[in-house]
Amino acid sequence: MPIYEFRCNQCRRRVEVFVRAVGQPYQAVCDACGSSDLRRLVSRVVHHRTEADRLAELDTSREPGPDYYRDSRNIGLYAKKRMAELGMTELMPQIDEIVEKGRSGQLLKEYEAAAESREL
Repeated sequence: MPIYEFRCNQCRRRVEVFVRAVGQPYQAVCDACGSSDLRRLVSRVVHHRTEADRLAELDTSREPGPDYYRDSRNIGLYAKKRMAELGMTELMPQIDEIVEKGRSGQLLKEYEAAAESREL
């Protein structure tokens, strides 16, 4: 069941068309302006990798690039890899907890709450 993507040549918006089966006829119309003057786009492909895969590929001898932390799944990954390389596996459960709090935003909330209580 593919989802085809189009760009409307009239209003320049992106349009998605869900088709129940490959090869089934479909009518693509812009949701915004109603135009059928659309140009088909090449859809982006996403390849999901497990944390174990990302850890295995991470090279700690080099600093991660600027785009590395745009993916929230990479928060804490570098620290986890370095700790494993240094044999500090006994701390991994605590590190996993801190990393998950960082990814979910809970760590920031706890920090803000602690800072607020010190101000009182």
